[in-house]
Amino acid sequence: MSRPFESEIRTAMELLQNRGVHFEPGLTDQEVEQTETTFGFRFPPDLRAFLQAALPVRLNQPGRSNAFPDWRAGNNNDLQTRLNWPWEGMVFDIEHNAFWLDEWGKKPDVIQAAIEVAHRYVSQAPTLIPVCSHRYIPATPAEAGNPVFSVHQTDIIYYGLNLWDYWVQEFGVIEKGYGLEDQEAEETESQFLETYREIPFWSDLIW
Repeated sequence: MSRPFESEIRTAMELLQNRGVHFEPGLTDQEVEQTETTFGFRFPPDLRAFLQAALPVRLNQPGRSNAFPDWRAGNNNDLQTRLNWPWEGMVFDIEHNAFWLDEWGKKPDVIQAAIEVAHRYVSQAPTLIPVCSHRYIPATPAEAGNPVFSVHQTDIIYYGLNLWDYWVQEFGVIEKGYGLEDQEAEETESQFLETYREIPFWSDLIW
């Protein structure tokens, strides 16, 4: 009996290994449940299946050895820092780059008050789970096929149509006419965005 996403996992693992990614045995059910309890999110089914097949822990490239979160042996503070990264980047832009969304109402003059208002909204958004470096996948909806975002402060873009497409975009050899930039060039903005599952809050920050 085949496992869920078996073909996609096999293709992705081969791709990553060819680019210097070191794997350890996949997470057990108990390790998944412990991680989800500790950090307060649930892995979407495609990411869970991938991490349970094999756990990427190291990238043999200069300056990127710690690109992957180690959900088994990683330091909890480091993992929490990765989870906090999208919010902390947003705070930086509120403080220093005048970032503010109209739907949040009038921006308070006191920065700390503005941050508290923003936090009330952002805390209701889906949790972004780190996949590799500053690439994130939303925890909800709890379904396969969520897009992967590249998150740097409030500079947020789609970086993969789904988890499997993301691995290709990040680690594959992208031929002309296949990469995201080519896709954007060939489609109108609305057509491009319609190909991605809409994620509450985060998708609204694209462009």
